[in-house]
Amino acid sequence: MKEETKVLPAGGQAPEEAESGDVMYAGVDSSLTASGPGIPPAEAVREEECASGVPACGVRPGNLAEAEQESGIEEDEPEDDEEAQGLYEHFSVKADPGQAPLRLDKFLVDRLQKTARNRIQNAAKAGNILVNGKAEKSNYKVKPGDVVSLVLPNPPQHVELEPENIPIKVVYEDEDVLVVDKAPGMVVHPGFGNFTGTLVNALMYHLKGEKPYLVHRIDKDTSGLLLVAKTEDAQTYLARQFFDHSTERCYRALVWGNFSEDEGTIEGNIARSVQDRKVMAVYPEGDKGKHAVTHYKVRERFGYVTLVDCVLETGRTHQIRCHMKYIKHPLFNDATYGGDRILKGTTFTKYRQFVENCFALLPRQALHAATLGFDHPRTHKRMHFESPMPADMEAVLEKWRTYSKSREFVEEDPELTPKELREREKLLNLKK
Repeated sequence: MKEETKVLPAGGQAPEEAESGDVMYAGVDSSLTASGPGIPPAEAVREEECASGVPACGVRPGNLAEAEQESGIEEDEPEDDEEAQGLYEHFSVKADPGQAPLRLDKFLVDRLQKTARNRIQNAAKAGNILVNGKAEKSNYKVKPGDVVSLVLPNPPQHVELEPENIPIKVVYEDEDVLVVDKAPGMVVHPGFGNFTGTLVNALMYHLKGEKPYLVHRIDKDTSGLLLVAKTEDAQTYLARQFFDHSTERCYRALVWGNFSEDEGTIEGNIARSVQDRKVMAVYPEGDKGKHAVTHYKVRERFGYVTLVDCVLETGRTHQIRCHMKYIKHPLFNDATYGGDRILKGTTFTKYRQFVENCFALLPRQALHAATLGFDHPRTHKRMHFESPMPADMEAVLEKWRTYSKSREFVEEDPELTPKELREREKLLNLKK
C-alpha cells in the first residue's frame, strides 16, 4: 500500500490533523511558482524535519526533547521509520501550468530555498529525483504539469559531539560505508539525556573525528546490524533504498506463546497509543497512523515461547514489538509491550524461577537485527551481511531448548480452568 503524499497549503502551514512526529511527506502546492509570493519558506516546506524532533547527528529541539524525557521515549529509539526520525526527508513539487522550461536542479533550488544546489545535484546523481515517476538528471528541463519528487538525507547538524573510545564491532568498512554489529544497551544517536556513550560518539572516534552519516537506526535494547554512510554522497544513495524499503532486513525475535501456523503476515496501521504516548498501538481499521506490514516465520518452537524471523515490508516505530503484541505474542522480556512477565506456562514455583532466571540473563526485549542487505553506493553491487545471535539471547535460547526437551506441554483449552491445566501437565510429566 503506497503512502499518500501530504501537500502543504500555500500558506505554508501543516495540515491540522498531522501529529507531531507523524508527518511523512511535505510538498509544495501546485499553484506555487519560482518567483511568485506563493513560495513557502523552507521551514514550511520541510515541516517533517521539525516534526521529527531528531535531526541527523543533532539533538532534539528543547520542548520536544523535554516532553519525550518525561514520557521516557528518549531512551527507546524508533525501530525504523527513518523519515519520522529526521534521517531523511521527502519532497513533492508540481510544476505550474505556465512553467517555462527550466533545468531540474535550478527548478528545485528556486523552491527549496535553504537547500544547496550541490545537495540537489548529488541527489540526482544517486537517482533520488523522480519526474513523473522516472529518475532524471540535473539537466532535465522541467515542463508544465511535471510532478517532481526527491529524497534528501538530512545533513549532519553542527552540534558539539565528542569522539569517545567505546569498543564497537565493525563487520565491514570501505571508503563509502561501514556496517556495525551493535551491542544491546547502546543508544544509536545522541539526544536529550543521551549526549555521550552513543554509537555516534563511538563512530566519531573510529573515524578519527569525522561525523558519520546515519541512514537508519535500531532501538537501544535491540542488538544487531546497522549500516552507516561515511560520505554525504553515500548517504544520499542509501537514503533512497531505505525510503523505498528496497533494503533487506530480517529481525530475529523470541516471543511468548506458540503459533498455529509456521508463517504469517501481520497488517495494521501503527500510531502512538491514545492511552499511553510512550508506546505504539495498532489501528486495524486504518483510520489512524501509518500502514504497516510484518511477515513472520517460525524458526524454533519451545512450547511456551517461539523463535521467529520477522521481515518488515514497511518500517514503522516499534513495528515488530507493536505488531507482535497485537497478535498476543509480545516479545520475551519486552517491558514496554508487556512481555516482561509470565504470559504462558504453569504457575509452578520452579517454572516461575526458570523464567525469572531467563529474564536475568536477557534484561531486554529479545530482538536482534540478524541480516542486512543493500546496494553499494559506489559499485551498485548487492551486499549481504549476517550477524550471529548475541550471547544473551543465545543463552536464553539454550535454556528453553533444555527445558522444552524435558517437558511435555499441554495445549491451552479455553474450557479448562488454570488449575485443571496445571493438573493435566503435572500428570503428563510424572509419567515421563
